[in-house]
Amino acid sequence: MSLRLFQEPKKYLKNFIQFFKFGIVGLSNTVIAYAVYAIFITFGVYYIIANLISFFAGITNSFFWNSKFVFNKRKDKGFFFPLIKAIISYSLTGIILANILLFLSIEILNISQYLAPLVSLVITVPSNFFLNKYWVFKE
Repeated sequence: MSLRLFQEPKKYLKNFIQFFKFGIVGLSNTVIAYAVYAIFITFGVYYIIANLISFFAGITNSFFWNSKFVFNKRKDKGFFFPLIKAIISYSLTGIILANILLFLSIEILNISQYLAPLVSLVITVPSNFFLNKYWVFKE
């Protein structure tokens, strides 16, 4: 009998636990980014600009907690290069993809400016997880 049969469930469990932790960090990012977004919208800032500002608040929180809590990367293994990769990966999903989805949700589907950023999470969260796991904090 192959030992692989016993190793595979451990791998899936580890991935599930990481995705769960990533979700917890993502929830904190969502709360922080949404609060920043809503504050700027309340003050009349254009929704795309408000989304960009909230993005940087979320990415700062995300990188810190993903490196410590989710993927257990220590500073002595490098900090600057993973941070640059995190900015790039979140730019792809958090700025480009999220803003396309935001525009489509608001302008085409007539979803509220307050609800639209939450709707896009269905696509951006899994995309962010895979980019973080296999590229930013490469395992």
